[in-house]
Amino acid sequence: MSDVLENPKIEVPHAIDLTRKAGLGTGPVPVEPYVSPEFYERERKLVFGRAWLNLGRIEQLPKANSYFVKPVEACNAQVLVTRNADGEIKAFHNVCSHRGAAVALEECGVRNRFTCRYHGWTYRNDGELIGVTDPDMFFDLDKKQLGLTPIACDVWEGWIFVNFQKRPEVSLIEFLGDLGEVFRGIPYMNTHQALIIEANFNANWKLIADAFAEGYHVSSLHPNTLAPSFSSDKNKFARPVGGRAWGAHRSVSTFGNMDYVTPENSKVERLANMNNGAIVLAGDTGEQAQKLLAHRAINQAKSAHWSADLTWLFPNFNIDFSPGGFWTHEFWPTAYNKTRWIARIYMPTATSWRDRLAQEHYAARWGEVVLEDVSNCERIQIGLESGAKDHIILQDGEFMIRHSLETINKWVNAKTVKEALS
Repeated sequence: MSDVLENPKIEVPHAIDLTRKAGLGTGPVPVEPYVSPEFYERERKLVFGRAWLNLGRIEQLPKANSYFVKPVEACNAQVLVTRNADGEIKAFHNVCSHRGAAVALEECGVRNRFTCRYHGWTYRNDGELIGVTDPDMFFDLDKKQLGLTPIACDVWEGWIFVNFQKRPEVSLIEFLGDLGEVFRGIPYMNTHQALIIEANFNANWKLIADAFAEGYHVSSLHPNTLAPSFSSDKNKFARPVGGRAWGAHRSVSTFGNMDYVTPENSKVERLANMNNGAIVLAGDTGEQAQKLLAHRAINQAKSAHWSADLTWLFPNFNIDFSPGGFWTHEFWPTAYNKTRWIARIYMPTATSWRDRLAQEHYAARWGEVVLEDVSNCERIQIGLESGAKDHIILQDGEFMIRHSLETINKWVNAKTVKEALS
């Protein structure tokens, strides 16, 4: 996956020259994409309006006639995702053809038809208009032409994606490229339940995405929560152990302190820790976790100091893996300086009081980390909007941030998606 450096003073291998190997520049990068309303409008239209966007997993539609509704503010849309009686998954704008009211008001449920509460127009969950109240009062009404407006929808490895182009320029498989092939067949586990953390805050969406793209900040921002496990005297600044670009996408393998032992004075952590100090980010230590680790896409650097793979699917979705399973991040812009961030950590059903205690402790620790990251992003937004700096400086361990910015810049300047992906 990458070369490593054996530094006698560090005694731990870490990846070297990830930036240049990804074909990226090394100079300062502009602040504009984080603070410009005009740049955000181009992102909305030319990135979110043309890329394939992840909306969830098939387990959110557990049986025939299940549905859920997902807001995508960057595209001014409410997306209605359904599973019909034949098991087909489809997506529609949640907009009645009569006068634009929403046809589904609940976030999720089970229905084979949707009735607009404004005037009672009714649609099947395949989008067909099947009922109009007082039809004789309309002029040349053609119900076949007045169904719900479809949105291109496809599924990859259980993940549901949509594309807001009326005729997507590329398929989902073309969009995912090599990453889609290498990551095929991963045994996603515990998909029936997840710890969900959601935050709405005043910062550009890329700032929180950047926070989960590098470990350089761990020792400074998370000295008591993450630093003991994910940095050490041998690798104080959590230099990554691997990483690479996958076309528009990217991944990095993070360092783990394999010498970490729960401190004697951390009574609750010692009681809750089901792994005797082992680094487990997604809360599972069963056989399924071992099957996950055996997949070729996981820890591609094959580092003995590996703790997690942070895998960023362009533009705004992470699927991350660790010895304890997987978790996801969604970074949804709601304005140029506002974001809705959703994290889902998939964990097994607790079968003992120790399991439950471990999961509750784990959830509390995640909560601490979230507060540290979110409050920091809001401070950064204020700093960048001050105009004090025109550029920011990135080091080699932050190559995913640079790759993200260069990719976004390519998309907002490309006339076609194929040009953007080239």
